[in-house]
Amino acid sequence: MAKRGNFPGGGMMPGNMNNLMKQAQRMQRQMEEKQKELEEKIWEATAGGGAVKVRVSGQKEVVGIEIAPEVVDPDDVEMLQDLIMAATNEALRNMEAENAEMMNSIAGGLGGLGGFGF
Repeated sequence: MAKRGNFPGGGMMPGNMNNLMKQAQRMQRQMEEKQKELEEKIWEATAGGGAVKVRVSGQKEVVGIEIAPEVVDPDDVEMLQDLIMAATNEALRNMEAENAEMMNSIAGGLGGLGGFGF
């Protein structure tokens, strides 16, 4: 069997492995920095035409709820509950979408790392 590259057994050349490791370390640092940014960020969503506003953190915690006084109807508590739930879920979806987009943008740099399937 013929040898590939300068490595016995056809493996990667040492210089390529060093470059690969440097790229992986750089990407790991980028991911850690972006993750910290996301954890500190606040997402906001509204429901009921702005009657209910919910803010969530990147740590998936509700950090604020604002309710317009006119939607507080003691005879229709279920509607208020639904509005709070809808706004909360939308804020969490927004946070998750941005997180996924950020991870995909970083992972897009993996194309140059070869067939390692990262």
